Parts: sequence; structure tokens; C-alpha cells
Amino acid sequence: MMIHKMGWLFQKVLYPTLTWSRYNKDKTIYLTFDDGPIPEMTPGILDLLKTYNAKATFFCVGDNIRKHPEIYQRILKENHSTGNHTFNHLNGWKTPDNNYLENVGLCNSIIDKYAVNSNNSKLLRPPYGRIKQSQIKQLKDNYEIIMWDVLTGDFAASISPESCLNKAIKYTESGSIVVFHDNLKAKRNLDYALPKYLEHFTKAGYSFKGL
Repeated sequence: MMIHKMGWLFQKVLYPTLTWSRYNKDKTIYLTFDDGPIPEMTPGILDLLKTYNAKATFFCVGDNIRKHPEIYQRILKENHSTGNHTFNHLNGWKTPDNNYLENVGLCNSIIDKYAVNSNNSKLLRPPYGRIKQSQIKQLKDNYEIIMWDVLTGDFAASISPESCLNKAIKYTESGSIVVFHDNLKAKRNLDYALPKYLEHFTKAGYSFKGL
């Protein structure tokens, strides 16, 4: 069963020291996109964000930055935030600490190559949301580790586009960190849900900002 809303109790039990949301009264939403950049999806997402004057944070896989640097540079040029998603999309629970830290560092090195903002390399999201406490201990002084409080489930074939949209709208509140994905598994649901999600909250007076 997918947990779409990470409540405060869940957050406190799982990873109490990590960032799950930035609650505020200013009707602000923090959209995030994991796994890119890829040419099949990321440019279209950027076009859509521009239409709604929305900013987001892209947690990028280092190897995808290496393959598609021009897309990554466009993300930066359009004043979106970026963060580290490891170089090879590693599951921290299944990866020895030394290998995990080395992979994070490799991703950071390629992010730094294109950095125009010192914050670009200071955000980290562990793939799958899975990271060991021992890894957190070694990374926390150099990165703000970002989780989420709304998981859209856009990547899941078992979730319909309509359900993806409805769950995302239902659970988002001001200060929510919301996860979409710019990977091909998410394309069907994201293509349907993202424009309607942006339209819904824009009409409701919300703004979208990068972390």
C-alpha cells in the first residue's frame, strides 16, 4: 500500500531529523521532481512550469546530468533549484556506506561543474526515500536531506492518472513538499496530473517555489 501523505507521527518515527515540509501561512507549495533530467520529460515539465510562473526543485541523478548537460543547464538558467539524487540512483538501505557516500560525492562533483548558485549542491534526496542512519550522520553536515509529505505516486502503474491527481490535490497544504518524477515510468500519470495540479492551486492563490 502506498502512503501518499506522510503525517507528522510517521515522520517523527522514520527520520525525525530530515526535512519533510516547510509549513507556512503564505500559500506556498514546494514541487519537486526526481530522477531526471531526461529529454523525453524534463523539457516538457520546464515548459509547463514556465506557463504557470512556477519554480520547482529537481533532484537529479548524476549520470543523467552527465548524459544531458544541456537540459540541466536549462533548469539552472530558468532559476529552478536542484539537488543531489546520487549518481546511480542508489538505494541506501542496500548499499554499503562507503559506496553510498562515494556515489553522492560523484553526483555532487558533476553538479558543482555547472553550479551557478551555492545552494545547488546542498540539497540531497535519497532515492526511494531510503537512507541509513549511519549515512545520514556522515552527510548531515554538508547537505539538507529532503524527504516529502506528499507522494503523488505518479510512477506506479497501479495508480490511474485521475487517482494520482486527486490524491495530490487532497493531501497538499501550504508548505508541502510534493514529489513528482521526470522518469518514463511516471509519464502517463504526470502528463495528466501535473497541468491540472498546477492549474488547481494557481487558481486557489498558491505560489510554487524552489527549496
